[in-house]
Amino acid sequence: MGHVTRFLSPPDGNFFLFGPRGTGKTTWLRHRLPTALVVDLLNPQVARELTARPERLGELVLGNPDRVDIVVDEVQRVPELLHVVHQFIESSRPIRFALTGSSARSLRKAGVNLLGGRAAIRELHPFMAAELPDFDLVRSLSVGMVPLIASSQSPRDTLAAYASLYIEQEVKSEGLVRQLGSFARFLEAISFSHASVLTLSNVARDASVNRKTVEGFVEVLEDLLVSFKVPVFTKRARRATTMHPKFYFFDAGVFRSLRPSGPLDQPSEIDGAALEGLVAQHLRAWIAYGNDDHQLFYWRTRSGVEVDFVVYGATHFAALEVKNSDTVRPADLRGLKAFVADYPECSPWLLYRGTDRLKIDGVTCWPVAQFLAELAPTGWPSTPA
Repeated sequence: MGHVTRFLSPPDGNFFLFGPRGTGKTTWLRHRLPTALVVDLLNPQVARELTARPERLGELVLGNPDRVDIVVDEVQRVPELLHVVHQFIESSRPIRFALTGSSARSLRKAGVNLLGGRAAIRELHPFMAAELPDFDLVRSLSVGMVPLIASSQSPRDTLAAYASLYIEQEVKSEGLVRQLGSFARFLEAISFSHASVLTLSNVARDASVNRKTVEGFVEVLEDLLVSFKVPVFTKRARRATTMHPKFYFFDAGVFRSLRPSGPLDQPSEIDGAALEGLVAQHLRAWIAYGNDDHQLFYWRTRSGVEVDFVVYGATHFAALEVKNSDTVRPADLRGLKAFVADYPECSPWLLYRGTDRLKIDGVTCWPVAQFLAELAPTGWPSTPA
């Protein structure tokens, strides 16, 4: 796979660029800021030198007056550098800092407050379908859309190693977890919660750890940007809704690599969770890259009527149901119809594995692959008038 142009655009001023390991932050910066001075904290020697003398960063900047852009890669490894960066920002020198990270925890622990709002925050997500010239839904559900993995010569091998090489390595390097064995059991146990309402007590039982430990482990995954939660849509609620969020891994392939399968596991169940997660990660990226005033929710009443996703913002109010089937059945539309009854302003969508674009009882039914291929920050997929 050659170079892929990403939808994310750099802001004019200083900025943080957060994203899970392997999403292509360094590659993106190399193409967007080709003349930047790069300080790579993944290099152990560089990290040691700057940990011992953070002011060395200032010496590097002053020693390269022709460099307008300064990139500090994986800044959470030496969070003290942000004090030096802050001094340069306050000095109003004509330079721009781009600070990447795959964990915000160390930055928060250092008390640097992300430069007090003086730097924009951007996120880099896995590939979106519309970024790729040859999007393949089946392949994406199998190996995911993390650039490191999708671009690999042997994506399945790279995916298999992702959890140990990146997740556990990051956890170990930051000293986030004392018992890596317990954390490994937790990763497997919580994979069953992907695309489901998160019940910590169930995960704790399956992982053989206590509920408080699971709560801390979930926080670690979120800090490393490996997982996210989708809250319940409760605006102007007309009926009682559930209160617990749904849980997702950031990439469908990473979920597949962590989710064990055996004789008692239905392949369709795992495929359905992967498909829902793939849609979730696309909607998050769509919001992050150009629609910051929008938010992602799901909807579920206490009687069990549910809609997988609700996108709510200034220009779009959409309800989406995702079905891992090649036909649309009347029962598939039940949740959407109930939501439209309460929120007639919304646009209802059903995404499925078939090939035809349909309109059934006011619901737009699209092949999920076509919807994802047309979802871009510049606009929302639309049907011809």
